Amino acid sequence: MPLSRSAFVYIGAGFVAIAAVAAITLRGPSGGGDATGPAVDYSAYQQMLDGDMKKLQFHTTAKPVSTLAFTTDAGGEATLADYKGKYVLLNFWATWCAPCRKEMPMLSELQAEYGGENFEVLTLATGRNAVPAMKAFFAEIGVDNLPLHRDPKQQLAREMGVLGLPITVILDPEGREIARMQGDAEWDSASAKAMIAALTAPGES
Repeated sequence: MPLSRSAFVYIGAGFVAIAAVAAITLRGPSGGGDATGPAVDYSAYQQMLDGDMKKLQFHTTAKPVSTLAFTTDAGGEATLADYKGKYVLLNFWATWCAPCRKEMPMLSELQAEYGGENFEVLTLATGRNAVPAMKAFFAEIGVDNLPLHRDPKQQLAREMGVLGLPITVILDPEGREIARMQGDAEWDSASAKAMIAALTAPGES
């Protein structure tokens, strides 16, 4: 049976609606970017890095982070959302990790120099790390300004795709992941400090 003109109109309208939905889906949420978050441009900060700091890769899209709780050094619970409002350098480490021992004093130096309202170094021991061993680890390398927080069952680490240690993640003031590095690095280098200083400068957040 031949289709009527009105049937063609309805079919055409249906195709237009499908195309519109597809366009919205491909474009992602308003504000740009894809389903993980808004598009961001940190290319200027990436270009500041040299040497092994180039292993730190800024994302083109801000990514959500785990909402799971971890154990604080005081024995309570906290989540990454508690650190919103500042840039956070989140370092996953363990007492058995030799590269962690090498870079931890450098992270301590960053905290001493830049820690405050706009920036914080957050250290999180993941896996089986006895508290006395963690305290001894920090004491042996002379670190006294970083937290002894724990992720004992590696739940938060697994949800954030932490494979191997150390892994360092940078969170923006909205609590989203904007950069990640696998392995240790010279966090006390001139390029690392220039990047942190520029990132946390007034007006940048």
